[in-house]
Amino acid sequence: MTRLLFSALALALALVAGAAFAQADYPSKPVRFVVPFAPGGTTDILARIMGEQFQQAFKQPFLIDNRAGAGGNIGAAETAKAAPDGYTIMMGTPGTQAINQFLYAKMPYDTDKDFAPVVYVARVPNVLVVHPSLGVKSIKELIDRARAKPGSINFASPGNGTTGHLSTELLKSLTKIDLVHVPYKGSGPALQDLLAGQVQMTIDNLPSSMAHIKAGKLVALGVTTARPVPSLPGVPAIASVVPGYEASSWFVIVAPAKTPGPIVDKLNAEANRILKKPEVRERFEQLGAEPIGGTPQDLAKHFAAETTKWKEVVRLSGAKLD
Repeated sequence: MTRLLFSALALALALVAGAAFAQADYPSKPVRFVVPFAPGGTTDILARIMGEQFQQAFKQPFLIDNRAGAGGNIGAAETAKAAPDGYTIMMGTPGTQAINQFLYAKMPYDTDKDFAPVVYVARVPNVLVVHPSLGVKSIKELIDRARAKPGSINFASPGNGTTGHLSTELLKSLTKIDLVHVPYKGSGPALQDLLAGQVQMTIDNLPSSMAHIKAGKLVALGVTTARPVPSLPGVPAIASVVPGYEASSWFVIVAPAKTPGPIVDKLNAEANRILKKPEVRERFEQLGAEPIGGTPQDLAKHFAAETTKWKEVVRLSGAKLD
């Protein structure tokens, strides 16, 4: 009996020591970095910037894996169900981490229990842009056009439950206008159709739209933040015309729940170092994104506050999905 107890204790100690070594050695192989939307959107752009920096720091590939669909739910569900060993992480958004649970009748994951917060990467304004052929140059002109011809304007979104979708639903609710929703699997394909004139408008994350605005291919009518943003001089806040309107976006890194604390802390520490690098901050600012950082505990508090906020936005908009 004593020999059995000793053997069991030795095995347990070996397993603990092995796990500790694996965590200290992390990452010792490529890391899958899930983006729950198609390539080309803000989630994808920021994930690629962070992945490139992680790869330089850890000397291991951080492989971007675009898993688009269901407003981010497909990629988020895959991440939630992945082994909690640090070799699968995800760039989360308000949709995957707060909004979708209030929109969808059935969720393939538990928003509160299935993820470990890692780091708050960036806060991003959304911007209302239209195709030049629509012929409107201001928020008021857009509202007047929509009221004069209900259902004549199609709006693209990066997907059901995204801030682009909900920001537009909030605008519809507050102004009592009728716009037709056309959901895509990310900002990239939504913008492609907008640029081609297949749809007339979108409310999109500023980093995805910035180059097209600067090139004159899209007309920026307003930003979704309470005040104008420095990177878009002359573009007003939608709230200046629609009182009470405000809806921004954010991007975070999460891992599957039960990912070991030392691995989460290692990723968090490196992410914070990356977000302080002048060249990274410059890239973010050129895109109109504000780098944030902070601890996993800070991110958990952010999730709690944003869940309360977006629950109310969904209620006001009346949006629901099967």
